[in-house]
Parts: sequence; C-alpha cells; structure tokens
Amino acid sequence: MIYYICTNDCTDAMTTQKVNITDIAQKTGLSTTTVSRVLSGKAKQYRIGKKSQQKVEEAAKEMHYVPNHFAANLRTGKSNTVALILPSLSNPFFASIASEINAEIRRFGYIAIISDSDENPDIEKMELEQLRGRNIEGLVIAPCGDQAEYIKSLNDRGMPVICFDRYFEDLDIPYVSTDNFMGAQIATQHLIDKGHESIACIQGVRSSTPNRLRVKGFVETMENAGLKKHSVVGDDFTVQNGYLETKLLLRQSKRPTAILTLSNTIALGCMKAIKEEGIRIPEDISLITFDEHPYLDYLSTPLSCVAQPVSDISKIAIKFLFAKINNAEFEPSQVLLRPELKIKESVRKLND
Repeated sequence: MIYYICTNDCTDAMTTQKVNITDIAQKTGLSTTTVSRVLSGKAKQYRIGKKSQQKVEEAAKEMHYVPNHFAANLRTGKSNTVALILPSLSNPFFASIASEINAEIRRFGYIAIISDSDENPDIEKMELEQLRGRNIEGLVIAPCGDQAEYIKSLNDRGMPVICFDRYFEDLDIPYVSTDNFMGAQIATQHLIDKGHESIACIQGVRSSTPNRLRVKGFVETMENAGLKKHSVVGDDFTVQNGYLETKLLLRQSKRPTAILTLSNTIALGCMKAIKEEGIRIPEDISLITFDEHPYLDYLSTPLSCVAQPVSDISKIAIKFLFAKINNAEFEPSQVLLRPELKIKESVRKLND
C-alpha cells in the first residue's frame, strides 16, 4: 500500500496534470471551442466577450491548467525547442558557455534540450539521432570528434545547425569560435619574452579543431624564435591528462622551465602534480593556460590565461541560429573572435 503525504491541498496537487480544456468548459459552462480560443489568445479574433474571457482565465488559474505544448506542436509544426550539445559539462569552459547560450535561447522565447556527449563521437551520434525525433527546430553544437558526416547530413536536410568553439573548417556550416591559433601564439610569446626557452605544451583532444590550431600556434611561435627545446604531450581535455603528463615532464632529466596547458581542466591536473612534487609556481616553474575561469584568481598563485570571449561567442551563435530558423540571410557565417591574454602571477621572468 502506498501513502501520499501532502503538505498543501492534496486534491489540487494530484489533479494539476490532468486538467484539460474539457474540464474548464464544464466548470465555466462554455463550449470547448470558446475555451480553446481564449486560452490560445484568439478571443479578440473571434469576438469572445470580456465576461467569458474572464470566466475562462479564472477557471484555468483556479484549476492549475497547464497548456499541452505537445498537442500544439502537432498543430503548428513548431516546438520552440532547440538542442544544445556539448563535449563535457564537467569542463568549466563548456559549463559556462552552456549557461550563456541557454540564456540567449530563452530571450527568443525558446527552450533548450542540453546534452553532454562525454567527448565520445558515438554518444554524440546517438544523441543527434534521438533529438531528430523530438521535433527540435535547430541545433547548436560543439562537435567532439572529427567525423562530420552526420552533422552535415542534418544541415543538408534543412536543419539549422550552428557550431561553436569546435567546428569543421572544410564544411559550409556556420560557426563562431575563438582564434585559437592567435591565442596560442600570444601565450607562447609571453613565455618567450619572459626568457623561457624550454617550454612544454600539454594538449587536449588531438582531432578537435581548437586543439590542432593551438598546437600549431605554439609550435610555429617556438620555431620562429629559433627554439628547439619544446614538446607537445597529452591527448585529452581532462584533469587526469594534465596530472599524468606533468608527472612525466617533471621527472625528465632536464625539466621544462614553463608549461602551456590547452584548457583549464588540464591546468588543474598540472597544478596537482606540481604541488605533489614540492615544486613552486612561478619560482620553480611557470604555468599559463587556455580558458579563463573565476577560480583562477583564488588560487595561491593566480594563473595567467588566454581568455575566450564566451559571452560574444554565445550571442553570435544564437543570432546565427535564429537567422537560420527564420530563413534570414546573414554574413559572415563563419567567425573567429580575438582572445585576450590575462597576465597574473604564474609566469616568472627567468633573469630576475
């Protein structure tokens, strides 16, 4: 036997999900057609009197009526719903941008179905297949892999698709991201200007466009400065990757004097390894990372970082999305935004 405990009016609480237009019609003595027209905002169009409108509105409020959006979707073909797929909500960067994008979507009167692919292309494909059956009107995605076929097929079939942060350079799919090549350039040059010559870079998912461009920016900047003592290690945007790769770097016969991590999650693992080895930042080793986050300022040594314009990325991505949903033309459709180097206390000048 199951007992229900209600702290308020139990009858009202248990019936809110079942109230429909017929129930309101019976309570008010009006026809279901009249009730439907009032609740759908068409009372003026059908010249329904003020008194009848008031009766319907009061009854709907009293009975806790909730509109059946699914039925409305079937009639109009619109769901006012878009999908947002991210590689990892445990990554502070993606959690932050998801919040910004969700807020932008709400401004257009839509809701978002948010999904996490866990950096797994197979999970991403499964999620995309399931979302197709939910009558979504658009897709905003940071693809986790380099397999573009399924996303391309959605775009080719007329689904409004916008990529952000990660994207496909060779496809005609709108995207907005940071200029990752430039970001790595300015971070690496900052270390070089501080006298560092032996610099290690801990990278993330190798196949992702941002990672490839960041590595390219790092390597080219080092080589242009005539520096050969550099290495690129790692293969994931995780704390564990940062921890393990830093452990290995610190046990080399001649460890690097500085490390560039390509995400703040990698930086967290890096800092844990450095602390365990009894090494100090920046006295013994310098550290700089991609992605700004408020916690970086509260560390014992605030981290210098390459800050991405999260708010601008979010606003532009959703502007692109609703332009596509509304069949409006927009240019340019592929945008890279300038990053900003924020210098704090984690990089030491070697000749000091």
